[in-house]
Amino acid sequence: MGDRLKFVSWNVNGLRACNGKGFQDVFRGLDADFFCLQETKMQEGQLDLAFEGYESYWNYAEKKGYSGTAIYTRKHPLSVSYGIGVDEHDHEGRTVTLEMEDFYLVCVYVPNSQDGLRRLDYRMRWEDDFRAYLASLAERKGVIVCGDMNVAHEEIDLKNPATNHMNAGFTDEERGKMSLLLGSGFTDSWRMQHPDGVKYSWWSYRMKARERNVGWRIDYFLVSEALRDRIESTEIHDNIPGSDHCPVELVIRG
Repeated sequence: MGDRLKFVSWNVNGLRACNGKGFQDVFRGLDADFFCLQETKMQEGQLDLAFEGYESYWNYAEKKGYSGTAIYTRKHPLSVSYGIGVDEHDHEGRTVTLEMEDFYLVCVYVPNSQDGLRRLDYRMRWEDDFRAYLASLAERKGVIVCGDMNVAHEEIDLKNPATNHMNAGFTDEERGKMSLLLGSGFTDSWRMQHPDGVKYSWWSYRMKARERNVGWRIDYFLVSEALRDRIESTEIHDNIPGSDHCPVELVIRG
């Protein structure tokens, strides 16, 4: 290994449920240096899940059974921070940031705009504040952002763009904020390597969507300019069950 670092990100949609559906086998099988989780949906002490050789860092939402993020790491971080330093956003357990020698790793669960777009205005404030947070990190060293970003950026990123236009996750506003983030010096690593690739990372539980592969690509690894040339490989593990999302992967050269 040595000169390569492997990152995996997975929205587990409830870690306790996922743990009963083979999570530990997937974790060991993917053998990542950093394994990031979103939507853990638990509080401290509800599940003691340790893996030999890994430390773990958890950000729990104040609301029970909601949101939550975590990172398992083989490498001891220089520092760890939770939240983005904006009180309006920092009660839902949405981010964990590890500071490593030459990069920051940010695990994020971006707020969903929800049915009827009732949270879209909040989402827009989140986007601006999160982008500012990432920019402040990127001034210091490289940044890797991963997680469920709750947006399909382009039409190629979901099966039915026409019928989903202006639904949560595919509004012009959300797509515009993703364009802004990418335009501020971040690269969508999977899309960079697969310019015309069609693969999804989330499927609705309704209408046998996963069996029919009617999905969305809303889970990402974004990499700042400083790390772009170190991207070696990317993967969307759409054959791995256990959640309505599948794990996504990034490998960079050390």
